[in-house]
Amino acid sequence: MTKISPPPSRIYLLRHAEAQRAAPGQKDFDRPLSSKGYAAAEIVADEAIEKGYKPDLIISSTALRCRQTAEAMRRIVSPSTEFRFVDAVYNGTLDTYLSLLASQKDQGAVMLVAHNPTIEQTLEALIGRKALAAALPHGFPTAGLAVVDAASPRWSLTDFVTK
Repeated sequence: MTKISPPPSRIYLLRHAEAQRAAPGQKDFDRPLSSKGYAAAEIVADEAIEKGYKPDLIISSTALRCRQTAEAMRRIVSPSTEFRFVDAVYNGTLDTYLSLLASQKDQGAVMLVAHNPTIEQTLEALIGRKALAAALPHGFPTAGLAVVDAASPRWSLTDFVTK
């Protein structure tokens, strides 16, 4: 399994907000956010603004619901913040997510907008099973934003923002 060492020194893990159920014949990849999902993404963005969270780079799945969730975060970043939409995040494995994060050596803070269960597995790989169970006993909710900072010997969950 890929290990991550700073930089980045802060990782934001954002699970996409609630999506609509697939319409007949619609691909899972193409499901948009529900009205509730749009509202939740905006609430999390507002909370991130209040807390001063500013990723230098946002990496998102190319699935529609992740792209829409990432767009809600556009308000919290500077105009120079780069957005990367990466096909490999959709249906990506834990090692895919960790490798993407580990390869960002020129970024201080990186946000990954992605899918469960892999986003939860990524958080567990960073902070450990016990810390994950204590912080999220009911799992990683939609529109949940984990703020993880570099600490020795493991990463440390410093905040969790949700609607």
